[in-house]
Amino acid sequence: MGRSSVDGDQPIETSPETISFERFVREQRNPLLGFLRRRVSSEEDAQDIAQESLARLIRYRDHAPETWSALLYRIAINALNDRARRAQTHHVTDHVSLDENVHALASSEQAHEQRLDTHQELARVQQALLRLPPRCRDIYLLNRIDGMSYPEIATHCGISVKAVEKQIGKALALLRKQLGELDAGRN
Repeated sequence: MGRSSVDGDQPIETSPETISFERFVREQRNPLLGFLRRRVSSEEDAQDIAQESLARLIRYRDHAPETWSALLYRIAINALNDRARRAQTHHVTDHVSLDENVHALASSEQAHEQRLDTHQELARVQQALLRLPPRCRDIYLLNRIDGMSYPEIATHCGISVKAVEKQIGKALALLRKQLGELDAGRN
């Protein structure tokens, strides 16, 4: 029996069988990877299944060396089949990998700065709306917020369509002016 040590610690007994098994694993890793690459979609999957197969083979290291190769490939095929079953039952093709696509995913959340800007903009618009004369503001909001047409607003308020047009025009002009003044005051 040979002796070796790990980091200078106490010697570890290595039998000829252990040395033979380790050599077999080293020699079979690349052929196994080639076998798996032809059967899976990514290098990462081939590496994972190879590692898993070699780890499972350790259970059989006490078997006759001439059986190791057949066992290794049987284990690899079983691992491939297990993965295929898991993928099918877990609908893997419907999943999005966050590792690969994290930057491509659109977030429904606004960035903090964008939320602040939006909040400030809304506050400015609200302030400008509150400065409108009450009748002008009401008619403008009936159109823009409630979605009422000019004839509907005219009927609702008991005024002519022409008066609605005049109030909407007045509201727009005042809002432009007030928002422009607010912008100038911010800068």
